[in-house]
Amino acid sequence: MKHVIPKTYKEALEHLSEGTYKVLAGGTDLMVKNRSWSETPARFKQDMLYIHNLDELRYVEDKGDHLAIGALTDYETLLRHEAVPKVLKDCLIEIAGPAIRKVGTLAGNIGNASPAADGVLLLYLLDAQLVIERKGARREALIDDVITGPGKTTLSNEEMIKEIRLPKSTFTKTQFLKVGGRKADAISKVAFAGAVRIEDGIVKDLRMAIGAVNVTVVRLREVEKLHTGETISAVQDSIVSIKNAYVPHIKPIDDQRSNRVYRKRVAFNMIEDFIMNMHIQD
Repeated sequence: MKHVIPKTYKEALEHLSEGTYKVLAGGTDLMVKNRSWSETPARFKQDMLYIHNLDELRYVEDKGDHLAIGALTDYETLLRHEAVPKVLKDCLIEIAGPAIRKVGTLAGNIGNASPAADGVLLLYLLDAQLVIERKGARREALIDDVITGPGKTTLSNEEMIKEIRLPKSTFTKTQFLKVGGRKADAISKVAFAGAVRIEDGIVKDLRMAIGAVNVTVVRLREVEKLHTGETISAVQDSIVSIKNAYVPHIKPIDDQRSNRVYRKRVAFNMIEDFIMNMHIQD
């Protein structure tokens, strides 16, 4: 196996063009997955490309209509940046502890593609667009179209996420909730993120995303669109049909953290709580 530390982003893409490397940024997921005995190197089974030193991928820039976040921007930087949406900060402060947040990144969360990843949940809610590059080529994709299942993405072996773009949005209420096994440093049993913009009693924008209840984050844009433009009371009167629309999609599993019955009940409680209280501002 080869272990390479490129000096520049361009050099990193050159190595990736060989199609054999696994990209490691902060390593908060990969180092755990490939851990070995105490005080011994991690057991990686393929060529590794270490990019943590590429400072050119560390930035947060206000572009007017969107916020651009470099792939290696860590959670702590995002927590301190004034342009980062409050609902994203509400999520990030709940992720692990300061040491992990200093090296963990949203791009790494995406590459790991865990349906329980809280950061990814917020990227679904905020309509994140990903800038993905390989040597000589570039594409942009909605996060929904990149993550396809646990540990699975549409990224090829030659591609790397360069940037995450968050379109500017204004909300009258946002909410992030997670249920874990303890108060701190917990992996979510179920997580919920919601955002709404209400003007003169009319719902102008409605978004809900639920994590750890399916193979990917659940966000039903067609349900949100159906109730956009309605009065608050009309949306709230539709709570039964809204919850019914989620029934085929809320399909949690039993695992070491929780069981499917509990997760399903909590997920629907979260949906109902947000809808019935969406007119109450933070």
